[in-house]
Amino acid sequence: MDGISIAVKNDVAALNFLINSAYRGDSAKQGWTHEAELLDGTRINETELYNLLERENTFILKYMEAHEICACVLLEKKVNKLYIGMLTVAPGLQGHGIGKKLLKSAEEKAREMNCSCTEITVIDARHELIGWYERHGYGDTGTRIPFDADMQKRAISTRPLQFIVMEKIL
Repeated sequence: MDGISIAVKNDVAALNFLINSAYRGDSAKQGWTHEAELLDGTRINETELYNLLERENTFILKYMEAHEICACVLLEKKVNKLYIGMLTVAPGLQGHGIGKKLLKSAEEKAREMNCSCTEITVIDARHELIGWYERHGYGDTGTRIPFDADMQKRAISTRPLQFIVMEKIL
């Protein structure tokens, strides 16, 4: 079925392929936004995805088109906030409004869950992505989160990287 729905464990292999192909490596460079020039290796693995689906108050929305998962987003309720992470669109489909649809669905879910705001983290060097979120009503909170040791090992960038925390009041 095409459209947006909640991912299940049977979706893990397809989600894993989608996320890694959109964030890292040569396939990611086909899209307008990726981490391929900042970080090496994989973004996530199937075990990590299974673990996310097992966590309480955490789920993944998937976007289906032509019976294939072509986009997804991680949602995690944290008290009165909904954390939005790993917003992913297949590189060849980026720029067609799918990310906007998923972001809007995530914000609707936040309202349904009585959250007062949504929160995201973006690598500080991803200026085009920060701008995209700003155009969708997200603002920089001023909070920075350093990379953990594992992510630092995968860094290609010669400058130190960190996450910017952004939020949108609903």
